[in-house]
Amino acid sequence: MSKKIKLSEEELKVLREYQSTQNNITFDLGQVDIQKAFLEGQRASILDGLADLQEKSNKTAKELQEKYGEGNIDLETGEFISSE
Repeated sequence: MSKKIKLSEEELKVLREYQSTQNNITFDLGQVDIQKAFLEGQRASILDGLADLQEKSNKTAKELQEKYGEGNIDLETGEFISSE
């Protein structure tokens, strides 16, 4: 037959603090995982935007090259400098 022994109030207090701390850690970890998922979604969206920008930039560069030939564009002055 099992013998029951009553723990002291101090022992119970320590064990309850451990349990409370573990619950807080578990909650905090869940919050971090939620933030991580949100940030990963934002990152994916930003990378999609970057890919779209690169595609548009390449298309515009090709169109300008077909129109003006090989060269560089000075964005400050708006001038095309031919390399030919």
